[in-house]
Amino acid sequence: MLEAIVNEEQRFSIRKGEDQWFLNDKPVNLDIQAQPNGLLSIIYNGKSITALLEKVDRTAKELTLRIDGKTQVVAIKEPIDLLLSRMGFDLKAMQKAESVKAPMPGLVLKVLVEVGQQIHKGDGLIVLEAMKMENILKATGTATVKAIKVAERTAVEKGAVLIELE
Repeated sequence: MLEAIVNEEQRFSIRKGEDQWFLNDKPVNLDIQAQPNGLLSIIYNGKSITALLEKVDRTAKELTLRIDGKTQVVAIKEPIDLLLSRMGFDLKAMQKAESVKAPMPGLVLKVLVEVGQQIHKGDGLIVLEAMKMENILKATGTATVKAIKVAERTAVEKGAVLIELE
């Protein structure tokens, strides 16, 4: 059995029997076909739905779909995720925040965060100039800035730790 959480609001249990799909333990007629143009053709209890698959995040087990012009984020919990949740473990909370390292040699132009600051996925952390281009290094998840290991206008080598997170 899988659990699907749509937009962090609606929860559905999904399972496949021998010849039948079940949604919240009720039998449904369901057929999903991926199209070569990135669309999904879905037949749900005789109703045709077309969805655009915008993003697949395998690490977070999330799909981003666009249906009738509306974005739907679907998080999938597999049996192991459900078991760990019942045991009181939260895998997302347990994932250790990684230090931010220089992806290439360059010059730190600007530090955009400070120690103790809470950051979220996509937040800019550091502006790094490399090969005459400015690159903004962004957070890959939620964390707190533990230490800043570089100063502005400092040259760094590839792999150098720039920011420690917790």
